[in-house]
Amino acid sequence: MPTTPTAEHGAPEDGRVPAVAMVLGGILSVQLGSALVTTIFDDLGPGGAVLLRTTFAAAVLIAIWRPARSALHGETARMIALYGVVLALMNLSFYEALERLPLGIAVTLEFTGPLAVALLGSRSRADVLWALIAGGGIVLFAPDIGDGLDPAGVAFALFAGSMWASYILLAARVGRGPAGVGGLSVAMLIAAAILIPVGIGSAGTDLLQPAALATGFAVAMLSSAIPYVLELEALRRLPANVVGVLLSLEPAAAALIGTIALGQALAGRELLAIALVVIASAGALRSSPEPPAPEV
Repeated sequence: MPTTPTAEHGAPEDGRVPAVAMVLGGILSVQLGSALVTTIFDDLGPGGAVLLRTTFAAAVLIAIWRPARSALHGETARMIALYGVVLALMNLSFYEALERLPLGIAVTLEFTGPLAVALLGSRSRADVLWALIAGGGIVLFAPDIGDGLDPAGVAFALFAGSMWASYILLAARVGRGPAGVGGLSVAMLIAAAILIPVGIGSAGTDLLQPAALATGFAVAMLSSAIPYVLELEALRRLPANVVGVLLSLEPAAAALIGTIALGQALAGRELLAIALVVIASAGALRSSPEPPAPEV
Protein backbone atom coordinates (compact mmCIF):
# COMPACT_ATOMS: atom_id res chain seq x y z
CA MET A 1 0.00 0.00 0.00
CA PRO A 2 2.25 3.95 -0.17
CA THR A 3 4.59 5.68 -2.68
CA THR A 4 8.33 5.40 -2.53
CA PRO A 5 10.33 8.28 -4.00
CA THR A 6 10.89 7.88 -7.71
CA ALA A 7 14.46 6.96 -8.50
CA GLU A 8 16.38 7.79 -11.64
CA HIS A 9 15.48 5.84 -14.74
CA GLY A 10 17.38 5.05 -17.87
CA ALA A 11 18.79 1.61 -17.16
CA PRO A 12 19.59 -0.52 -20.18
CA GLU A 13 16.73 -2.35 -21.85
CA ASP A 14 17.98 -5.76 -20.70
CA GLY A 15 17.40 -4.69 -17.10
CA ARG A 16 13.64 -4.64 -17.58
CA VAL A 17 13.01 -8.33 -16.98
CA PRO A 18 14.81 -8.42 -13.60
CA ALA A 19 13.07 -5.17 -12.65
CA VAL A 20 9.64 -6.63 -13.47
CA ALA A 21 10.57 -9.68 -11.40
CA MET A 22 11.46 -7.35 -8.50
CA VAL A 23 8.05 -5.69 -8.58
CA LEU A 24 6.20 -8.99 -8.84
CA GLY A 25 8.37 -10.41 -6.06
CA GLY A 26 7.48 -7.44 -3.88
CA ILE A 27 3.77 -7.95 -4.54
CA LEU A 28 4.04 -11.62 -3.62
CA SER A 29 6.01 -10.76 -0.48
CA VAL A 30 3.41 -8.23 0.71
CA GLN A 31 0.51 -10.63 0.29
CA LEU A 32 2.36 -13.51 1.95
CA GLY A 33 3.00 -11.18 4.88
CA SER A 34 -0.69 -10.30 5.03
CA ALA A 35 -1.63 -13.98 5.02
CA LEU A 36 0.96 -14.80 7.69
CA VAL A 37 -0.17 -12.04 10.06
CA THR A 38 -3.67 -13.52 10.29
CA THR A 39 -2.16 -16.50 12.13
CA ILE A 40 -1.45 -14.33 15.20
CA PHE A 41 -4.74 -12.41 15.29
CA ASP A 42 -6.25 -14.89 17.74
CA ASP A 43 -3.42 -14.34 20.22
CA LEU A 44 -2.55 -10.68 19.67
CA GLY A 45 -5.48 -9.15 17.85
CA PRO A 46 -4.92 -6.71 14.96
CA GLY A 47 -3.53 -4.11 17.39
CA GLY A 48 -0.81 -6.35 18.79
CA ALA A 49 0.05 -7.73 15.36
CA VAL A 50 0.41 -4.29 13.78
CA LEU A 51 2.59 -3.07 16.66
CA LEU A 52 5.07 -5.93 16.21
CA ARG A 53 5.12 -5.54 12.43
CA THR A 54 5.60 -1.76 12.58
CA THR A 55 8.25 -1.89 15.32
CA PHE A 56 10.39 -4.45 13.54
CA ALA A 57 9.95 -2.67 10.20
CA ALA A 58 11.00 0.64 11.77
CA ALA A 59 14.13 -0.92 13.27
CA VAL A 60 15.18 -2.42 9.93
CA LEU A 61 14.41 0.67 7.85
CA ILE A 62 16.19 3.00 10.28
CA ALA A 63 19.24 0.74 10.06
CA ILE A 64 19.17 0.97 6.25
CA TRP A 65 18.11 4.61 5.72
CA ARG A 66 18.85 7.04 8.54
CA PRO A 67 18.38 10.76 7.82
CA ALA A 68 20.75 13.46 8.97
CA ARG A 69 19.57 15.16 12.16
CA SER A 70 19.96 18.52 10.51
CA ALA A 71 17.15 17.58 8.09
CA LEU A 72 14.63 16.86 10.84
CA HIS A 73 13.32 20.33 11.65
CA GLY A 74 10.64 22.82 10.71
CA GLU A 75 8.20 21.88 7.98
CA THR A 76 10.08 18.67 7.22
CA ALA A 77 9.65 17.43 10.79
CA ARG A 78 5.95 18.27 10.73
CA MET A 79 5.42 16.43 7.45
CA ILE A 80 7.27 13.36 8.75
CA ALA A 81 5.17 13.38 11.93
CA LEU A 82 1.94 13.57 9.92
CA TYR A 83 3.26 10.83 7.67
CA GLY A 84 3.84 8.65 10.73
CA VAL A 85 0.26 9.21 11.95
CA VAL A 86 -1.11 8.22 8.53
CA LEU A 87 1.11 5.13 8.50
CA ALA A 88 -0.19 4.03 11.89
CA LEU A 89 -3.84 4.54 10.94
CA MET A 90 -3.41 2.88 7.54
CA ASN A 91 -1.80 -0.28 8.86
CA LEU A 92 -4.07 -0.61 11.89
CA SER A 93 -7.28 -0.15 9.90
CA PHE A 94 -6.09 -2.62 7.24
CA TYR A 95 -5.39 -5.27 9.88
CA GLU A 96 -8.79 -4.61 11.43
CA ALA A 97 -10.31 -5.19 7.98
CA LEU A 98 -8.16 -8.28 7.43
CA GLU A 99 -9.51 -9.83 10.62
CA ARG A 100 -13.06 -9.49 9.26
CA LEU A 101 -12.74 -9.94 5.48
CA PRO A 102 -11.06 -12.32 3.02
CA LEU A 103 -7.61 -11.09 2.02
CA GLY A 104 -8.50 -10.52 -1.64
CA ILE A 105 -11.55 -8.41 -0.82
CA ALA A 106 -9.78 -6.39 1.89
CA VAL A 107 -6.93 -5.50 -0.49
CA THR A 108 -9.32 -4.69 -3.34
CA LEU A 109 -11.33 -2.27 -1.20
CA GLU A 110 -8.16 -0.71 0.17
CA PHE A 111 -6.84 -0.28 -3.37
CA THR A 112 -9.54 2.31 -4.01
CA GLY A 113 -7.20 4.79 -2.30
CA PRO A 114 -4.26 4.71 -4.73
CA LEU A 115 -6.69 4.29 -7.61
CA ALA A 116 -8.42 7.54 -6.62
CA VAL A 117 -5.05 9.32 -6.45
CA ALA A 118 -4.14 8.03 -9.91
CA LEU A 119 -7.47 9.11 -11.39
CA LEU A 120 -7.33 12.56 -9.82
CA GLY A 121 -3.71 13.06 -10.85
CA SER A 122 -4.22 12.17 -14.50
CA ARG A 123 -5.95 14.25 -17.16
CA SER A 124 -6.67 11.52 -19.64
CA ARG A 125 -10.23 11.33 -20.96
CA ALA A 126 -10.07 7.59 -20.50
CA ASP A 127 -10.04 8.16 -16.73
CA VAL A 128 -13.83 8.44 -16.75
CA LEU A 129 -13.98 4.91 -18.15
CA TRP A 130 -11.51 3.59 -15.56
CA ALA A 131 -13.50 5.22 -12.77
CA LEU A 132 -16.72 3.65 -14.01
CA ILE A 133 -15.09 0.22 -14.28
CA ALA A 134 -13.65 0.49 -10.77
CA GLY A 135 -16.96 1.74 -9.42
CA GLY A 136 -18.71 -1.20 -11.06
CA GLY A 137 -16.29 -3.57 -9.37
CA ILE A 138 -16.91 -2.07 -5.94
CA VAL A 139 -20.68 -2.12 -6.47
CA LEU A 140 -20.48 -5.86 -7.10
CA PHE A 141 -19.44 -6.28 -3.47
CA ALA A 142 -22.48 -4.35 -2.21
CA PRO A 143 -25.00 -7.27 -2.10
CA ASP A 144 -22.64 -9.21 0.17
CA ILE A 145 -22.23 -6.44 2.76
CA GLY A 146 -24.02 -7.60 5.87
CA ASP A 147 -24.66 -10.97 4.24
CA GLY A 148 -21.22 -12.57 4.07
CA LEU A 149 -19.11 -9.41 4.19
CA ASP A 150 -18.74 -7.79 7.59
CA PRO A 151 -19.85 -4.12 7.35
CA ALA A 152 -17.21 -3.03 9.87
CA GLY A 153 -14.56 -4.85 7.85
CA VAL A 154 -15.66 -3.02 4.69
CA ALA A 155 -15.55 0.30 6.52
CA PHE A 156 -12.06 -0.40 7.88
CA ALA A 157 -10.81 -1.41 4.42
CA LEU A 158 -12.18 1.74 2.77
CA PHE A 159 -10.72 3.89 5.56
CA ALA A 160 -7.37 2.13 5.05
CA GLY A 161 -7.68 3.05 1.37
CA SER A 162 -8.19 6.72 2.23
CA MET A 163 -5.10 6.56 4.44
CA TRP A 164 -3.17 4.88 1.62
CA ALA A 165 -4.14 7.78 -0.65
CA SER A 166 -2.87 10.23 1.98
CA TYR A 167 0.29 8.15 2.34
CA ILE A 168 1.00 8.42 -1.39
CA LEU A 169 0.72 12.18 -1.36
CA LEU A 170 2.80 12.58 1.80
CA ALA A 171 5.46 10.08 0.73
CA ALA A 172 6.21 12.06 -2.42
CA ARG A 173 6.76 15.24 -0.36
CA VAL A 174 8.76 13.58 2.42
CA GLY A 175 10.88 11.45 0.11
CA ARG A 176 11.88 14.46 -1.99
CA GLY A 177 12.52 16.68 1.03
CA PRO A 178 15.80 17.24 2.92
CA ALA A 179 15.43 13.99 4.89
CA GLY A 180 15.07 11.89 1.73
CA VAL A 181 14.20 8.23 2.08
CA GLY A 182 15.40 8.43 5.68
CA GLY A 183 12.36 10.54 6.43
CA LEU A 184 10.17 7.58 5.57
CA SER A 185 12.11 5.48 8.08
CA VAL A 186 11.56 8.06 10.83
CA ALA A 187 7.86 8.12 9.98
CA MET A 188 7.72 4.37 10.51
CA LEU A 189 9.36 4.84 13.92
CA ILE A 190 6.73 7.46 14.82
CA ALA A 191 3.98 5.08 13.68
CA ALA A 192 5.37 2.37 15.95
CA ALA A 193 5.35 4.75 18.92
CA ILE A 194 1.74 5.76 18.22
CA LEU A 195 0.69 2.10 18.08
CA ILE A 196 2.23 1.14 21.46
CA PRO A 197 -0.95 1.81 23.52
CA VAL A 198 -3.10 0.00 20.95
CA GLY A 199 -0.78 -3.00 20.80
CA ILE A 200 -0.36 -3.34 24.55
CA GLY A 201 -4.07 -2.88 25.12
CA SER A 202 -4.84 -5.58 22.58
CA ALA A 203 -2.19 -8.18 23.42
CA GLY A 204 -0.53 -7.28 26.73
CA THR A 205 2.35 -9.56 27.70
CA ASP A 206 1.50 -11.94 24.83
CA LEU A 207 3.53 -9.55 22.68
CA LEU A 208 6.66 -11.02 24.28
CA GLN A 209 5.93 -14.63 23.37
CA PRO A 210 8.82 -15.98 21.25
CA ALA A 211 6.47 -17.36 18.59
CA ALA A 212 4.64 -14.03 18.31
CA LEU A 213 7.92 -12.10 18.09
CA ALA A 214 9.22 -14.43 15.39
CA THR A 215 6.02 -14.12 13.37
CA GLY A 216 5.94 -10.35 13.82
CA PHE A 217 9.51 -10.10 12.54
CA ALA A 218 8.72 -12.30 9.53
CA VAL A 219 5.65 -10.20 8.72
CA ALA A 220 7.71 -7.00 8.96
CA MET A 221 10.25 -8.40 6.51
CA LEU A 222 7.64 -9.72 4.09
CA SER A 223 5.24 -6.76 4.23
CA SER A 224 7.69 -3.87 4.63
CA ALA A 225 11.44 -4.29 4.29
CA ILE A 226 11.65 -6.74 1.37
CA PRO A 227 9.04 -5.12 -0.94
CA TYR A 228 10.26 -1.63 -0.05
CA VAL A 229 13.82 -2.43 -1.14
CA LEU A 230 12.66 -4.34 -4.22
CA GLU A 231 10.50 -1.48 -5.42
CA LEU A 232 13.21 1.12 -4.90
CA GLU A 233 15.53 -1.00 -7.03
CA ALA A 234 12.84 -1.55 -9.66
CA LEU A 235 12.23 2.21 -9.87
CA ARG A 236 15.88 2.64 -10.84
CA ARG A 237 15.28 0.48 -13.90
CA LEU A 238 11.67 1.10 -14.95
CA PRO A 239 9.52 4.22 -15.44
CA ALA A 240 7.27 4.96 -12.46
CA ASN A 241 4.06 4.46 -14.45
CA VAL A 242 5.18 0.98 -15.53
CA VAL A 243 5.81 0.04 -11.90
CA GLY A 244 2.39 1.45 -11.06
CA VAL A 245 0.67 -0.75 -13.64
CA LEU A 246 2.45 -3.82 -12.28
CA LEU A 247 1.43 -2.91 -8.73
CA SER A 248 -2.20 -2.84 -9.83
CA LEU A 249 -1.99 -6.64 -9.74
CA GLU A 250 -2.02 -6.53 -5.92
CA PRO A 251 -5.74 -7.29 -5.50
CA ALA A 252 -5.47 -10.29 -7.82
CA ALA A 253 -2.36 -11.52 -6.01
CA ALA A 254 -4.15 -11.10 -2.68
CA ALA A 255 -7.11 -13.17 -3.91
CA LEU A 256 -4.73 -15.90 -5.11
CA ILE A 257 -2.74 -16.00 -1.86
CA GLY A 258 -5.93 -15.88 0.17
CA THR A 259 -7.30 -18.90 -1.70
CA ILE A 260 -4.10 -20.95 -1.57
CA ALA A 261 -2.72 -20.06 1.86
CA LEU A 262 -5.89 -19.32 3.82
CA GLY A 263 -8.55 -21.35 2.01
CA GLN A 264 -10.58 -18.20 1.31
CA ALA A 265 -12.34 -19.22 -1.88
CA LEU A 266 -14.26 -16.33 -3.43
CA ALA A 267 -17.55 -16.36 -5.32
CA GLY A 268 -17.66 -15.62 -9.04
CA ARG A 269 -19.12 -12.14 -8.51
CA GLU A 270 -16.34 -11.30 -6.05
CA LEU A 271 -13.67 -12.49 -8.48
CA LEU A 272 -15.23 -10.36 -11.23
CA ALA A 273 -15.23 -7.36 -8.89
CA ILE A 274 -11.52 -7.84 -8.19
CA ALA A 275 -10.79 -8.22 -11.91
CA LEU A 276 -12.59 -4.97 -12.71
CA VAL A 277 -10.63 -3.06 -10.06
CA VAL A 278 -7.35 -4.51 -11.39
CA ILE A 279 -8.24 -3.49 -14.97
CA ALA A 280 -9.25 0.01 -13.88
CA SER A 281 -6.10 0.41 -11.79
CA ALA A 282 -3.82 -0.72 -14.60
CA GLY A 283 -5.48 1.68 -17.01
CA ALA A 284 -5.38 4.65 -14.65
CA LEU A 285 -1.86 4.03 -13.38
CA ARG A 286 -0.47 3.70 -16.89
CA SER A 287 -0.62 7.46 -17.31
CA SER A 288 -0.16 8.37 -13.63
CA PRO A 289 3.12 10.09 -12.70
CA GLU A 290 3.40 8.35 -9.33
CA PRO A 291 2.71 4.68 -8.51
CA PRO A 292 1.52 3.27 -5.19
CA ALA A 293 4.16 1.27 -3.39
CA PRO A 294 3.76 -1.79 -1.18
CA GLU A 295 2.41 -1.30 2.37
CA VAL A 296 5.13 -0.41 4.78
